[in-house]
Amino acid sequence: MPTSTLTRDDPPPPRTPRRRGRFARTLAGRKHSRRLAADLCLLLAALAFVLPLAWLVFSSVDADSGLTARPPTDVTWDNFDAVMTTDITFRPLLNSLILCGGATAVTVVAAALAAYPLSRYRSRLNRPFMLTILFTTSLPITAIMVPVYGLFVQINLIDSMSGTALFLASSQLPFAIWLMKNFMDGVPKVLEEAAWTDGASSMQALVRVILPLMGPGVVVVTIFSFIMMWGNFFVPFMLLLSPDQMPASVSIFELFGNMGSVVYGELAAFSILYSAPAVLLYVLIARRLGGGFALGGAVKG
Repeated sequence: MPTSTLTRDDPPPPRTPRRRGRFARTLAGRKHSRRLAADLCLLLAALAFVLPLAWLVFSSVDADSGLTARPPTDVTWDNFDAVMTTDITFRPLLNSLILCGGATAVTVVAAALAAYPLSRYRSRLNRPFMLTILFTTSLPITAIMVPVYGLFVQINLIDSMSGTALFLASSQLPFAIWLMKNFMDGVPKVLEEAAWTDGASSMQALVRVILPLMGPGVVVVTIFSFIMMWGNFFVPFMLLLSPDQMPASVSIFELFGNMGSVVYGELAAFSILYSAPAVLLYVLIARRLGGGFALGGAVKG
């Protein structure tokens, strides 16, 4: 019987369905293993965040709270009753709202005004300026606090709520400008030019056209700036001296260190109250983040 032999130039025989099925199963097994490893890593990362939050919630209502994250054996609200006083909670929270709210408003307005020329006008100085802003975002605040403290002493702004708010705004401004400029680049310039055609000035086009269209970007800058200032401890600790003007970020330090042994239940209760305004701000305005820029149909080709 004649036998068929394969020469060097002949194509290889096609894979049989059995070989293709084995290859597909091997590939699916590898993907499953990788997905399982990724899910395991995400689970470990989630536990690293969930355990401190669980300790915070459990300890705030536990009469015998400690450093162990465990469900309370004796549920009580005495920890909240102990810290919900004017000197411990209400006045520091009000100071934080005034300080961080004012600084956030200044930051957002200044960032929008600074990002507008960077986004709309081309210059050789744009790139060096943006790189300088990016460098200042990585500069630690502790590196400049000594000269800032000396400057505040000379201009008589020590223990001043307005001066501290201005410094908080200036320290957050570089990253806010960077974010605002990137969001502003996504707004088509033809919409602004149409406003100019209708007689609007550059400032009117910015306020009535650009900022409403980049609403989610403004929300991101507002939330990020407020949360970063809300958790800032070092700046108000250095620049504010009167106990009546201390924000909650400093008040929690005083509660932790200057009252003898640490009462973990009261500390956890105060931490929950301290975190509530930042969480509430995010819940109230974060719904705008999913709306996009809503530019489809605004520009007709």
